Formats: sequence, C-alpha cells, structure tokens
Amino acid sequence: MGNRRPFKAAIIEFNPCLNNLNDNIKHLLKEVTEAAEKGAKLIVTPEMATTGYHYENRRALKPYIDTIPGKTTAAFEKVAKHYQTHIVIGMAEVDVEDGLYYNSAVLIGPDGYIGKYRKIHQWATENSWASWGDMGVPVYETEIGNISMIICMDASYFESARIAAVNGADILCFPTNSTGGSLSMLQAWAEMNGLYVLGANRSNTEKGYHMIGASTVWSPNGEKLAETSYIEEEKTRNETTIIYAEIDPAEYDNRSKRRLQSRQPDLYGDLMLHIGPWDFTKYELIKEAEDVQGNEMSNCAALLQYTPVIGDKKANLSKIKSLLKDTAAETKPKKGLLSLVVCPELSLTGPVHSLELTAIQQLGETDHDETVNEMQKLACMYQTHLVFGMIESDSHALYNTVMLLTPAGDIAAKARKLHVTESDERWATPGKDIVVTSTKGVGRVGLMVGYDAAFPETAGVMAVNHADFIIVPSCWHGDYGKEMALHTKMMENKYPTNTMTTWDAMARFAQAKTLIANFTGTKLGCRGGSAIYTLDPIYGGETPIVASSDKEEVLVVAIAQTEKDCWFDQNKLLLSRRTHYYRPLVKKFEHVPMLDCN
Repeated sequence: MGNRRPFKAAIIEFNPCLNNLNDNIKHLLKEVTEAAEKGAKLIVTPEMATTGYHYENRRALKPYIDTIPGKTTAAFEKVAKHYQTHIVIGMAEVDVEDGLYYNSAVLIGPDGYIGKYRKIHQWATENSWASWGDMGVPVYETEIGNISMIICMDASYFESARIAAVNGADILCFPTNSTGGSLSMLQAWAEMNGLYVLGANRSNTEKGYHMIGASTVWSPNGEKLAETSYIEEEKTRNETTIIYAEIDPAEYDNRSKRRLQSRQPDLYGDLMLHIGPWDFTKYELIKEAEDVQGNEMSNCAALLQYTPVIGDKKANLSKIKSLLKDTAAETKPKKGLLSLVVCPELSLTGPVHSLELTAIQQLGETDHDETVNEMQKLACMYQTHLVFGMIESDSHALYNTVMLLTPAGDIAAKARKLHVTESDERWATPGKDIVVTSTKGVGRVGLMVGYDAAFPETAGVMAVNHADFIIVPSCWHGDYGKEMALHTKMMENKYPTNTMTTWDAMARFAQAKTLIANFTGTKLGCRGGSAIYTLDPIYGGETPIVASSDKEEVLVVAIAQTEKDCWFDQNKLLLSRRTHYYRPLVKKFEHVPMLDCN
C-alpha cells in the first residue's frame, strides 16, 4: 500500500431513461469513457443507472433486467481494460440460478468483473420487485485500495458503512437516487469510519420523484473534495455531469481507522436483535410516553455550556448554580416546565488530562460523597431531572461516569464511559453496560459519555432498546466529528452554524432526539456546540438547535416527543433492520488495520 500513488476518481451524475436498457448502456459507456480518458482510475455511477428506478413489479422490469456478469459487465469491461480503470455501475440484477431480482451495484476492474453488492435496506419503490440483499457488505481488494459498495437507503442505517469499515474497506462507493436524505448522511459515514465516500446521484425527475444532484466525494476526515450542483425540481436536468477528486492512498491510514481498534464488540450484542411487529414491550413504552406528551412548550431542557476551572469542584459548582439560577428565572414564564438539566462530562472537575494521577485519584468520589449530594440538592431545588458527570470511585477503580437524578434527588441511572481515550486510560476503567432507562416525565433515556458518541454502535444499541432521547455530557474538542458541510439547500431549514456531523447522524440513525452539553475553552480547546439534534431535519422536520463554539451559555430547548406521521421513525427503523448481516459488528476481526500511532 505504501507504494500507491494518488489517483483521480470520478462521479458520473447520469440520468437514465426509464425502460431503455440498451440506450442507457450506450450513453453511459460514452460518459464513462470520457472520465477514463481524463485519467479517472475509479468511476462511480448512480443507482439503477442502466434502467431507471421506478418499476411497479417484476413484470414491468423483466425486459430490462440483466445478470451479473452479463451484458452490462461485458460492455464496461472493455473500457476498464483499455484505460486500466475501475468502474461501479448501479443496475437491476436477476440471479441466474433462482430468477430473483436485486437492486445491485457491480465493480469492474482492468482484469474484468471483480464483484457485486446487493442492496440490503430497501426503500418502498423496489420492495415491489426486488429481493432484499443477501451478501452482506463485501470488501474487494484492488490495486487502488479496498472497495465496498452500498446503495441509497442503506445510508439511513449506520451498520451499512460501519460493516464496510470493520471489514477493511478504504473506499465506499455509493450509487443513489436521492432527494437528499441518503446523501446527507455521507459526510458522517466518511469521517466516522475513515473512508473515502463517493456518492453518485441523479439530477432529474422520474414519475414525479425528483433527485437533487449534489453528488459528492468526501475524504476520510469528512472534508468535501468535490460536489455537483443542487438541482431544484423546477430546474430538473437530464444532461450528465462529471466531477473529479483526488484519492490519496496515504490517507487510508487515518485517525478514524485507528479508532476501530477501540471498539468493544462484546457490548454490541443487542445490535443482532430484531424487534418484530409482535414486540409487546412497545405497548408499555407507549403508555410511558403518554406521561410526557403534550404541549412542546411545557417540557424543556437546559444544556449548560461553560469553561471549567480544572480540578476545582467548588468553583465549577458555583458556576453551575449561577447558570441554573438565571435560567430557571427566565424559563418558567416563557417556555414552561424545566424538565431536564444536562451538564458536561466531568462536570465539577473539568477534563483532568493535565493533572497528575495522584491528583485525579483524590478527585474520585462515591455515590454518597460531595458531588452527588450537591447535585441532588439542585435536582430537588429545581424539581428537575439532572444529568452530570464525575470521577466515580468504586471498589478501588475509577470510572468516568454520568448520572441521571430524578426531581426527588434519587439516582435513576448511571453510565460509565465505555470507550476511553488515551488520556482516560491513565485512570479510568471502561464501563461494561450500554444504559437505557425509563424516566417518568421524560421518557426512555440513553446515557453515554462524550467519546462514546464516536462509536455508532453505542447509539445503535440504544435505538434497539427504544431510547426516545440520547443524552451525551461531553468534553469535545474536535477529537472526532466534523462541522457539517452539506449543500446549503439540502435541508429545508438551513443547518445551524456549528452543527457537528457525529451528533447529527446519531439522532437520525437512532431516531432518538440527542442532547449534548459540552465545555468551552480549557487547554484542550473545547468547542462548545451544546445542542439538541432532531430526527428529520432534511425533509422539513424540527431543526437542530446548536449553541456557540466559544461562549458560556445555557441553551434551553423543547424536549417533548413529537407526534407525527413521518417517512422514517424508530419503529420503522427497528422493523427494517437487517440484523443477519450485522454480525461483523459483534466480532473482533484480526484484519482491521493496526496503524502506526507515532
């Protein structure tokens, strides 16, 4: 891998004609050849690029279906061989043995057909003719890198890109026919998994379904390398657009790839659970939810954002008290009941990475010591649920812990940091449980600590366990995630400044509103951005609300559960997950690259 040189990749934003296999192949060949002539060594085309997308049933598609290998691969193999390039074609496939149809993508290289992918998570349209994919997410080793493919709706499930990453992929090719939702997840999947991601979309309207263009290449650290124009429905575009970006194999070794080594597969077993329609627990959860439904202005959360004094519990407690006093006075007459207060990670000590180990040990406390006692007083005083973080001492071990208190001051739940950072390892023992608890007046709450958010499996397990909210006290300083860089028109209501990819993606792939409380300042350079992230910001749902990056403030947000018939919600998510293919996420793999950290 060290001898590989940077190479040019191309996305072909091609708009096929429905019901015209031969002409589509002919025209697409011309576009692929143009990209290859300009030096592209990897070329990615949209979903169903040889047939068009909208078919009512198998009978309608039958005249245009192809095998893999077959007519399509034979045509593009000639280009791949002549120009020594690699080509990904989105297409409809018929299995030669059993006659089943699939929404597939095929990878062709200089030596011919390499492999294929069959779409695992289907959207409504192909449900009427396609079988659900049966191959998992294979990775194909090539001379330009290890390549995986997923398709469109797969992006709504974190498992798809994550499986590619743990199976050793360097590049994720993403054919899609997207109105925005699937494309909007790709920046997060690139950064979270350390992958180059190439999303190839269409830019026209087919049977009333408009695809927006905005095909994009993302780097492994979440930077946008190239993007086509966003095409509004009244400006539908049938001509082809090609964009190019440089892929540097040196970037296959990166921080996010290294982070894969810190995964805790033993904790992720619930990802393999499939919540069927006869899941009787959901009826109990509906009853619980009725306690917190109602006017959105009657339930709100205060997210405390401040710069801590490192190691000074009294100074930080005083700051929390001052912030709460001012917030409570302003909130009740304007926004209603303050149901929840969230403080950052290690609320009364701040991040302790700069302290000596003996000093950190002296800051450790049990459930019955000063920090918990003072926080219990605040919960009772303001009659609110209170989430805070502390250095917990238990049985001669220290934990980076967050606790949830009830308005009566009782400890409703505690969660210990599962994925410890390098600085945490000096003192903190990793936790062993992913915590979701039922809380009267708030709902089902998942608790995690800061860096745990960088591991999407954590929130995935919370979704399987019906979390309504995910609460993340944080000490985030840019060690994971990226500021959102989506096309400004992709979201109906523009994303707020300072929106962070990981937290936004977590709310959407878990379908659980996500609350972040983060520090500002310190020697670490904490970046604020305390926020509530919502479930459907792309298609006109509630917009995330995000605090500044550098100011001490209290962000007050509505937290009442939203009742509406949405195209995607947690129940639909749980029913449509394809757990059989998630097994790589709960196993340790020796071939995940061990990278040089020096």
